Amino acid sequence: MKRILFILLACLPLMVAAQMVEPVKWSGEEMGDSVRLKATIEEGWHMTIIEFGEREYDEEFTDSFVITLAKTDLTPIRFNACDDKMCTAPEIWEYASLSAESASPLSEASSLSSDTERSLWLIFLLGLLGGLLAIFTPCVWPIIPMTVSFFLKKGGGLKDAILYGLSIVILYVGLGLLVTILFGASALNEMSTNAVVNIVFFLILVIFALSFFGLFEITLPDSWSTALDSKARSTGGFLSILLMAFTLVIVSFSCTGPIIGTLLVEAAGKSLLAPAMGMLGFAIALALPFSLFAMFPQWLKQAPKSGDWMTSFKVVLAFLELALSLKFLSVADMAYGWGILPRWLFIAIWIVCFLGIGIYLIWDIWSVSTPRKIIRAIVIIPSLAFAFYLVPGLRGAPVKAISAFAPPMEIEGREVFNDYEEGLAYARQTGKPVILDFTGYGCVNCRKMEAFVLANDSVKSRLQNYVFIELYVDDRLDTDSDGESEGTENSRIQREQFGSNAQPFFVQLNEWGFQVGDPMAFTTDPMEFINWLKY
Repeated sequence: MKRILFILLACLPLMVAAQMVEPVKWSGEEMGDSVRLKATIEEGWHMTIIEFGEREYDEEFTDSFVITLAKTDLTPIRFNACDDKMCTAPEIWEYASLSAESASPLSEASSLSSDTERSLWLIFLLGLLGGLLAIFTPCVWPIIPMTVSFFLKKGGGLKDAILYGLSIVILYVGLGLLVTILFGASALNEMSTNAVVNIVFFLILVIFALSFFGLFEITLPDSWSTALDSKARSTGGFLSILLMAFTLVIVSFSCTGPIIGTLLVEAAGKSLLAPAMGMLGFAIALALPFSLFAMFPQWLKQAPKSGDWMTSFKVVLAFLELALSLKFLSVADMAYGWGILPRWLFIAIWIVCFLGIGIYLIWDIWSVSTPRKIIRAIVIIPSLAFAFYLVPGLRGAPVKAISAFAPPMEIEGREVFNDYEEGLAYARQTGKPVILDFTGYGCVNCRKMEAFVLANDSVKSRLQNYVFIELYVDDRLDTDSDGESEGTENSRIQREQFGSNAQPFFVQLNEWGFQVGDPMAFTTDPMEFINWLKY
């Protein structure tokens, strides 16, 4: 049993590591006063030299790149690589010393890698929060005492309960990795902004919310869980524990399904590891009570039984699901230009949802026990306060707390173009430099940056010196003669000319369209953005 567990756990980091790609291998060979530099490119990939020395390149190489230079002329090479599914982030390779073995690739900018790391941790924390919410749903909470009692009766106790928790983690992380392996980075990014996917998840969340309101009940066929439970009881060792964990996954799906689905779609556009990181956080939180109650079974006697409190929790969760569902509808609405959910209406519905939470919990607060009054008050006060905090957003205030979910806000004082060539032509005509803003309707960090940075008065003042070109990579409305959307063209510009496919992504150009300085990724610090500006 221990051997099987060790193999399963050992495979997880290997599967994660398998997602990292390095299609270009550099080497250097000294020849007297010269050095021969060579890049070997994996089959199916092509490398673009973005910048070399004082020259700006736009050249592609599909097999290898070889150049011989005098040692005095050695300079860093800025490059990236693409295949038919994805592009790597821009990197800088430098022949750092007189030893070929010491030559190594350097990160283009720490902000890009640290931004990816922050995104992964954010997804992990969102997964953790989702798992904690799932614990208190009527599909999971009643299973805890039954499952722990089952393990105690088996005589396994602490050891089996810990293995059960690890099995839950393995199943959910495996689900996240499976999603990544099946779809890949490009498809995941497309999924996160696809109108059909977003409409489906909007409807799923609305349906589950109506179910939590008590209009109907959603359950999976009993035969599924019964068959798995019977198999688990008749099987021994680690396999029986894994089957018990799978039974939990099936039984709890009617409550955890919308949480997991929302988390996976939210993680889809972030990075290859994001779905697995989200599921890791979710599984850890979900598995925690099973292991803890098994370690301290006397706690089960003190834990509240299912009852009215769970009904209240379901209604609160229903309001939250209705609010979150609007994010998916908003992405599809903006990408296809339907215009059915403007920013003011989005905020108004959120106000109603949080007012609904507060009013519902106040309604019969005098009929519950004192401890529950206190718990309700802890939820009522922030819910009502948040609803009133959102009210200025109806008049155009940033309301930064929901900037990641709400439609983009109108930012005054900017000359904004949404067409690349049109914006460049205007820049040449006026002699103004350019800022390219590669963004997306489904980009959470883009909305945050708009609220925290681009809406800042000092930033807006500096941006008046620029022609601002806002390019949505997920715009599905406008199409050219070949039936290609504007968003597809904008995404191609970002990948092929600037070697990146992540948003937000800012590039400064002079009035003739040549890049000035390094690009800027995500930040919420206005001063960092201002210091990045060249004009």
